Amino acid sequence: MKNSTLKLAISIGIIGILTSCNLKAQQRERNSDRREPPSFEELLEKMDKDEDGKLSKAEVKGPLKNNFDKVDLNEDGYINEEEFKKAPKPKRQGGPNRN
Repeated sequence: MKNSTLKLAISIGIIGILTSCNLKAQQRERNSDRREPPSFEELLEKMDKDEDGKLSKAEVKGPLKNNFDKVDLNEDGYINEEEFKKAPKPKRQGGPNRN
């Protein structure tokens, strides 16, 4: 009897731990959707192919490419850090309940 009770208690404990881990993973996934947009420095690291400290339309992708002309305020064909900081921030896609 004691052996059965011990096995049951261990099984319940393992199920509780696994459930808790799963809930934490889901929470982390939801929180990752709420992260801040990348900084200009992060974009330069990822996209500035010629390493000139500014981004051309050919170098950018995603929402920045779609809105390039709105962000390139001086219309020189490049986005610099000052223009990037003045740019309107993209709206988050999806809502809090998207699955």
